[in-house]
Amino acid sequence: MCSFNAGKGQILRLWRSAALALPSLALLQSGLAQANFQNPGLLAPESQLPVFHQQLRDRLDFSLGWTKEHHAKPQAWTQAGLRKARELMLLPGQDLTPFSAHVIEEQDRGSYVARKLEFNVSADSRVAALLLLPKGKGPFPAVLALHDHGARFDIGKEKLIQPWGDEARERAAAAWAGRYFSGRYPGDELAKRGYVVLAVDALGWSDRSGAGFERDSQQALAANLFNLGSSWAALIATEDIRAAKFLAEMPEVDARHIAALGFSMGAQRAWQVAALSDAVTASIAVNWMAGLQGLMVPGNNQLKGQSSFAMLHPYLARYLDYPDVAALAAPKPMLLYAGAQDALFPLASVSQAFAKMAQVWSAYGAVEQLQTCVWPGGHEFTAPQQQAAFDWLDGQFRRLEQAPQQACGASTFTPLKND
Repeated sequence: MCSFNAGKGQILRLWRSAALALPSLALLQSGLAQANFQNPGLLAPESQLPVFHQQLRDRLDFSLGWTKEHHAKPQAWTQAGLRKARELMLLPGQDLTPFSAHVIEEQDRGSYVARKLEFNVSADSRVAALLLLPKGKGPFPAVLALHDHGARFDIGKEKLIQPWGDEARERAAAAWAGRYFSGRYPGDELAKRGYVVLAVDALGWSDRSGAGFERDSQQALAANLFNLGSSWAALIATEDIRAAKFLAEMPEVDARHIAALGFSMGAQRAWQVAALSDAVTASIAVNWMAGLQGLMVPGNNQLKGQSSFAMLHPYLARYLDYPDVAALAAPKPMLLYAGAQDALFPLASVSQAFAKMAQVWSAYGAVEQLQTCVWPGGHEFTAPQQQAAFDWLDGQFRRLEQAPQQACGASTFTPLKND
């Protein structure tokens, strides 16, 4: 038996204190008590954002991002940014697996040869690739051609280099080239100009896809890679660095002149590998650049999951915005295109990103090494754009007597100022 020896006055005070902490029975019964909890928790109508998303946005300060205060010592900013970027964007450790390349098949294309080959892109994956090799005496400049996403998984490397020997892929690739590239294969166009060109599938595309893999499969693949201590984006970025190293070690390649080129997701991969790899010495990124805040808007693909996971590096936004990452490549030559009517990349955000990047190249005293252009049209890499871009690359690699003044085509573009 227990006893309670408190006085009557103390008991009364405790009872009154407890009563004040609860709504009265009368209020509950009459329905006058007001509920103040958050309901709903997700933003209508598509529930792709939490209702408190603005608070999360406001806390994004990109703590290692470029500011004008870094202008005096851009090298220090680059070094700090690269340390964090490599920590968050790449798989841990250094993969020294021998590439052990083997040619599977070859096709003569006149001034160049097309090869199907295989090599170890990592310790875990031996992959098929397409390689274009100019005839004649090398070494030649080279391009790492990085394919887009497009929610089209039956082709990958074949989007940029014309395939052969597989009718289904030939038809699919021709349709893709007709839709986005004026019926041309950008890799083949570069090979005609005397470039070695390498294209490799990212995990999920073409030879690295699987039966039944489609748009809705991406969520599970991304989640499973997270569960395995990795990420889809980190895997792609790490393999792109390895592919650039493989290209640089080829005896036919001039290792001083290796560019990364890509359209859409391939563009994101191009400026990403240019920043993270010492092997890449220039880059062309077509239709993938804007600030993160400008992409997190209703209707944008960034809010829909699925394809965004292939480019999403967890926690990177705490430290660096997209233009910050691309600018880690400075002062390497970089050409970026945008489409004035590209619904995926709002022009205001594109312009802000380009202007921020221009500050970094300017701090390095290399403002002429960065070209940013807005073309009329949408999400595409047309024949005139290709011509201007490849002329620009020839100029950067000193393959012309005089580099073109503009990389956008004098009568077909509206340039964004780099100041």
